[in-house]
Amino acid sequence: MSNQTGAALGALAFPAIGPVGVVAVRQIVTALVLAPIVRPKFRGLGKAQWWPLLGLMLVFSVMNLSLYAAIDRIGIGLAVTLEFLGPLTVAIASSRRMLDIACAVLAGVGVVVLTDPGSGSGNSDLSGMGLALLAAAAWGCYILLNRTLGQRLPGLQGTAAASLLSAAAWTPIAAFWFAVHVPTAGALALAAVCGLMSSIVPYATDLLALRRVPTPLFGTFTSINPVWAALTGWLVLHQALRLNEWVGIGLIVVSNVVASARGWAVFADRPQDSAGPAQERPCREGHGRKTRTVPPAERSGGGTPFASAPADGAGSGADGRGGRRGGG
Repeated sequence: MSNQTGAALGALAFPAIGPVGVVAVRQIVTALVLAPIVRPKFRGLGKAQWWPLLGLMLVFSVMNLSLYAAIDRIGIGLAVTLEFLGPLTVAIASSRRMLDIACAVLAGVGVVVLTDPGSGSGNSDLSGMGLALLAAAAWGCYILLNRTLGQRLPGLQGTAAASLLSAAAWTPIAAFWFAVHVPTAGALALAAVCGLMSSIVPYATDLLALRRVPTPLFGTFTSINPVWAALTGWLVLHQALRLNEWVGIGLIVVSNVVASARGWAVFADRPQDSAGPAQERPCREGHGRKTRTVPPAERSGGGTPFASAPADGAGSGADGRGGRRGGG
């Protein structure tokens, strides 16, 4: 709920500073909070670490800007629902199981019902839907890049470093944007709260939750985020949805839940030591090899890309399985 509420509060600032202004403030605020806590280290990084770092920095910007621009055009409920097709695609792309193929078909049906293309009353904002699908693609890339970065840098170093780089890139953009679009104090405050609620709060609560609940269960809970987004849009932004839109959201949520819940089979087959002490996993850093602590929640893994979904990003999960938008 914190993630969706933060996005809705950010949307309230759109009339004054637009999606670009909200994203700029959010990127900077997230880095200002996260970087001092994690203290990312850039010295000694090689090519193997820099390319996923720069890729993650780019993904942060594309993901958040396209999502917020989509929210501005088609509303938060539809935008977040379409964006969830990104991690769902990652979840089933490498699978040949009939159940996962059925999930993909069900999600496709949900999109058709959601947009209702054959009806004059359907959502005809193709630009808004395209932006939401771009955010979905960026979210999928975020998951894959975080997996790579999680194997090459210890802990949350990768996410914090990418957040800092992203904030540095957005600072001159913010300076230019706010020189042209003079912000109000209220709009800046809303954007700052958006950064805290959509990045920092989910990051902290996700890490706490992953230490206490099995990863597949966490992924299942995360899968119902589109419903929270729709409810938040209705309560905060007064964005009412039609019946077909609720049905479409429901179909996509069900496909997400089924795709993430498949991890229960893997979880059930693992030794019952997942609540035990953390283990050490080798991790490449610079030119040497170091180890990083692997928390029990990470070891209980279930294969779902929603597993450590740090909504809007401040968290990668230690191994990058995490789904939700990093750094800002």
